[in-house]
Amino acid sequence: MTPRRPWRRHRMFFTTATRYALTEHVRNRFAMVLVALFIPVWTALAFYSVPDTRTRFRLRATGHLLTPHGNQLTEITGALNAVTLIIGFMMFAASFVNGRFDRRLALAGYPRTHLVLAKLISLTLISAAVAAYATALTCAFWKPQQPALLAAALFLAGITYGALGVAFGSLLRREVEGMFAIVMTSVIDLALQNPLYSSSSNGSIVRYLPSYGAMQAATGAGFSATPLPKYLAVQAGWFTASALTGLLAFHIRTRNSLNRPRPRIITPRTPGLEVRSSGRREALYRTQNHCTHDKTRGLR
Repeated sequence: MTPRRPWRRHRMFFTTATRYALTEHVRNRFAMVLVALFIPVWTALAFYSVPDTRTRFRLRATGHLLTPHGNQLTEITGALNAVTLIIGFMMFAASFVNGRFDRRLALAGYPRTHLVLAKLISLTLISAAVAAYATALTCAFWKPQQPALLAAALFLAGITYGALGVAFGSLLRREVEGMFAIVMTSVIDLALQNPLYSSSSNGSIVRYLPSYGAMQAATGAGFSATPLPKYLAVQAGWFTASALTGLLAFHIRTRNSLNRPRPRIITPRTPGLEVRSSGRREALYRTQNHCTHDKTRGLR
């Protein structure tokens, strides 16, 4: 019988981990309901509840002065908010619930590299599906000038918050803490960048927010024909930083503490101490044997 090739073994580990990661997301019924209902409801409310009065602002990404309708601008912010919240919640729930199981797998010898790659693949597929869904809903309300750029911006924002969800799920101890961290991060991040409600949307502080690149690219995709690969790269940098943070948190949580060498306790030795100790042990052993023998004779 020929031994199994190493690449087949690694492929089996990776395929199994990816299948279980995707199955875990599909079984999250609450997340599926949010994807099916929350995104269309939230984008529809953002589009129909805000007046279509034109808003004049200068987009930092292009330097052009834009005058889009207020409801269209708010709909882009709502789509970004919905995508980041849902994907961040899904990845946090998966990491928080399966944290102990991942640790047991790592302690049992399952390669952590395959577990991380499986989470990355599941995050990529989920973000792509949700971003395409949100882009299609946006095109149903109004026609952006660059739908592909809008989908790319939503995708990068989603995987960024998904990586943050993995980090929160690995570091935080309570589920309420992680949910609050994701919600507040997304709300504050996007509220400060909406020029309809915030006067600091073109300020210097917003460029340090997690979805700054995605917001600039999505706004440019909606109301400009200028391609913005620079801001997609900025958002990709945020994803890289978030992914490294999540990877470090996952590594700390699933590290194998059984392989650590135990510290050796060295006691000072005194000449003749070993001889006296061995003599005392021998005398104690003889005494115990005599007592046991006497008890046995007494029972007889």
